[in-house]
Amino acid sequence: MNIIAVDDEKLSLEALVAAVKENLPNETINSFRSTTDAEVFVSRHGCDIAFLDIEMRDVDGITLAKRIQEINPKVNIVFVTGYGDFTGEAFSLYASAYIMKPVTTEKIKKALETLRYGSVLEEGRLKAVTFGNFEVYYNGEPIKFGYKKTKELLAYLIDRRGAMCTNNEIIAVIWEDDDFGTDRQDYLKKLKQDLTKTMNELGAEDAVVKQRGQIGINPKRFECDYFKYLEGDSTILNSYQGEYMSQYSWAEYSIFKRNK
Repeated sequence: MNIIAVDDEKLSLEALVAAVKENLPNETINSFRSTTDAEVFVSRHGCDIAFLDIEMRDVDGITLAKRIQEINPKVNIVFVTGYGDFTGEAFSLYASAYIMKPVTTEKIKKALETLRYGSVLEEGRLKAVTFGNFEVYYNGEPIKFGYKKTKELLAYLIDRRGAMCTNNEIIAVIWEDDDFGTDRQDYLKKLKQDLTKTMNELGAEDAVVKQRGQIGINPKRFECDYFKYLEGDSTILNSYQGEYMSQYSWAEYSIFKRNK
């Protein structure tokens, strides 16, 4: 997710960034005191949420919002101002929210809950980190499973990026052998049940897909560095440093690694 914060006053910008970061601790907040720099960033990387001070010296926030909307019509604009009166022009841009200074964590939280193009604080938000060690989060907190091996099962399903996987395939990969006996099958059944139960409890029932003895994930339900990398997302391309799901030996032989 690309988030920008723009205010030409240093202290105001720092306060804005801090309040946004309190609500979105796992996101990078790109801050700018120059509207030109902000516009260049958006033209190169896109923008999902833009927190814009209205009163700025070089280009006002309303003008900047129009330029950003030309690049991405579905950007969430959140105007920030020290004045109580918003201009009709500001309202005509269909901003997601208007925040009065001083900016607080609670004001930012309310703004994020009412975004026009999807709340980033909604229930069921899942984030998978694959570069380095594998970890998966729900609303910013690591997910805990009943079995340690369940997490590895999920890691492999994410590596397969939505492809359906058979029991024998999973056993051969995460146990690294060809023992397809009853014990392995029963253990895998417990892992699949644990994965399904955990996702159901998080309100993310549609994150796991099952079909006649096969299992996979719905990649649209996960924000994932690996997926973004394959899509050519310029904000993630430099974050891969050669390590991918490092705690799992099978990951060294994944299609992703072999193509690097």
